[in-house]
Amino acid sequence: MVIQKTILRKPSEIKKKWILIDAKGQTLERLASVIANILQGKNKPDYVPYWDNGDNIIVINASKIKVTGNKLEDKKYYWHSGYPGGIKERSLKEMMEKDPTFPLRKAVKGMLPKNRLARKLLRNLKIYADEKHPHQAQNPEEYKISY
Repeated sequence: MVIQKTILRKPSEIKKKWILIDAKGQTLERLASVIANILQGKNKPDYVPYWDNGDNIIVINASKIKVTGNKLEDKKYYWHSGYPGGIKERSLKEMMEKDPTFPLRKAVKGMLPKNRLARKLLRNLKIYADEKHPHQAQNPEEYKISY
């Protein structure tokens, strides 16, 4: 009988890569699930749910994502001002006009675990509305999304 040992890397031994993802023409929800998996490190063989084992991700062309159906008008984002009767709402279309990176960041955040590690993982995500980004020095690898 062969016994295989599980190899657990220490947080200091984890090597993070920089990944560049082009969001042009990608569907919002599917793109968010791919990004969430990479941020958590689920695409690596040494995935551990309680460590920051994922890679750093740069998303460009966030303003050119698409959604299916009538979500541009029907999908609403709600928040409360803290005052009585202070519920606010905006549609996806209005949010894209105000800040094109918000819907993708919000979708990725919703797909991560609800704990302190998720806040740490979100710091590894950089989203830009157009093709320009200041991370050329990190030599990001281009990631092709296939679903």
